[in-house]
Amino acid sequence: MCDDGTLGDQQRPNTAVGRSDVTPSSERPATTTTDGTRPECHRSSSLDSTRTRSRRLRNLLSPGRSGSDPTGAEKTPPARRRGRVAVALAASVTCCLGLTALAQARQETAASDRAAAAAGADLARRAAAETASRSRDRAPAPTPPPSPSASPSAAAPSPTAAPSAPAAAPKRAVRARPARSADPAPVVGLTRAQMANAKVIVQTGREMGVPRRGLLIAVATAMQESNLYNVASGVLPESQNYPHQGVGWDHDSVGLFQQRTSSGWGEVGQLMDPAFATRQFLNALADIPGWQQLPLAVAAQAVQISAYPDLYAQHEWRAAEVVGAFFPVG
Repeated sequence: MCDDGTLGDQQRPNTAVGRSDVTPSSERPATTTTDGTRPECHRSSSLDSTRTRSRRLRNLLSPGRSGSDPTGAEKTPPARRRGRVAVALAASVTCCLGLTALAQARQETAASDRAAAAAGADLARRAAAETASRSRDRAPAPTPPPSPSASPSAAAPSPTAAPSAPAAAPKRAVRARPARSADPAPVVGLTRAQMANAKVIVQTGREMGVPRRGLLIAVATAMQESNLYNVASGVLPESQNYPHQGVGWDHDSVGLFQQRTSSGWGEVGQLMDPAFATRQFLNALADIPGWQQLPLAVAAQAVQISAYPDLYAQHEWRAAEVVGAFFPVG
């Protein structure tokens, strides 16, 4: 028996059981070690301490095992282990999210800083450009250098001289538009000369206050008598001394209405004037009672006393067109 209460090896492998030369245990000399213990007990104590150390090492390497269970039969409960794993996983996720948020915040901050820097640079460029444009606008015009031959007194401006006024901008040349003619275009196949004579008749009658019907009768009469031309007479050479547009041979009849000096219509020079001849005709028409209600041919014949009284009526519609060109109805 050892000091710790355990029994030593009763049968050792080297012990020859039944041999006569083996000395019984009671007769064996009591051999002891230096520390007063027997060899068997010493070896048992060393083995136990080695086992204890081995178990401690395993416990350190396998924290899930119980110290009292050298085989690791007693383990941490599964629920507790899952809780620890969940806590560790949550901590890892929280850490990752925090790092991600921090990185995103840093990126946003950097982007805002770059935008602010770009805006500041743009504002600075605009301010510089505006300053430069204002300086160009307000800068005085450069003065040419003085001529070498000019005297210094002439080149230097007088302190009392008034500043010269800025040169006026050259005016844009305005192209003169051609005067627009107020005369209407010829109608019913008339020439411009005929239309000019018809215009004199209409204007003269309106100045006299003659109604539209009287103007129409006067134009139709001139169409029949002279075809609306100011005609001189070959029988009366004096009439050709005045402006005329043709020569007729009907006795001494002249002008637009072929009026005769021998009948008391006026002097030759007067009758060659279209305006005078028109006034003579309209005055004679106004002396006919009820002329406005008379047919055109009857009214014209009452003034002219022609050998062909019915020919005046054929010009009525043309005379209406000519008068309407100068004196529209309305």
